[in-house]
Amino acid sequence: MRLKITLAAATAVALLAGTAPAALSQTAAGEWRPIAPENLLIIETSKGRVIAELDPRVAPMSVERIRTLANQGFYDGLTWHRVLDGFMAQGGDPLGTGEGGSELPDIVAEFGFRRGRADGFVQVAPPANGAGQTGVIGSMPVQTQPDAQMMVTADFKVDANALFCPGVLGMARAGDPNSANSQYFIMTDANSNLDGNYTPFGRVLSGLEVVRSLKKGTDATNGAVTDPDLMVRVRTASALPEGERPTARVLATGSPAFAAEIEATRTRLGRRFSVCDVQPTAEVTGG
Repeated sequence: MRLKITLAAATAVALLAGTAPAALSQTAAGEWRPIAPENLLIIETSKGRVIAELDPRVAPMSVERIRTLANQGFYDGLTWHRVLDGFMAQGGDPLGTGEGGSELPDIVAEFGFRRGRADGFVQVAPPANGAGQTGVIGSMPVQTQPDAQMMVTADFKVDANALFCPGVLGMARAGDPNSANSQYFIMTDANSNLDGNYTPFGRVLSGLEVVRSLKKGTDATNGAVTDPDLMVRVRTASALPEGERPTARVLATGSPAFAAEIEATRTRLGRRFSVCDVQPTAEVTGG
């Protein structure tokens, strides 16, 4: 199961996901959103720890699959078998070749989802192609139809899809869109060629620098890594003993502090600003 995307298609972005800057430590508690333990994924690698938020609103079947396999210990000891600089790191194959999977059935593609007002979408940038609205839901960058169209739909929702910005987690698959199983990848840079063609299901909150430090393959070998780094242990926080369980909170997208961050980033980057420059501001403690 391999992503059919070339390294040349990847786009570099400068900002990293990670721990909240000290200036935000005094932000009011109400401006933070706590992450539920079942949606907090802890990926211990041979290079360090990565913590990500799973978002079942965006891809419920994929999130449930990752939770199930992680909490069964399926990923423990597996390799990051395919890593391309400036693109992504892929793992979750028990064969280590890109052709394996779990004994569970493949998952139907979840390239898009239906968004309602309760999902808390916040527009932050105009879409690159001039269609719909571009912003964030939770930690996820999203492109969506405008709210006004909700009034003419039977479910009062509109189409949306999460975007493959740095730190976004996605399900790997073969040529069949419905062939995702156990393999997943973490974006190290943005790649719009994946948008609407692969299933995104979460976002790194801390440790993106760890993902970027994983041993890399070459473009000539489609990223296959010799002597690859390992996933030492992968669990959701809810499956860990209380003493080993980290907690995390993310700056709420509807908060004044978030709005100030967006404005500062937009001012700094000017016309280069895009939704992929909006990285989750998170605080992770414990574990």
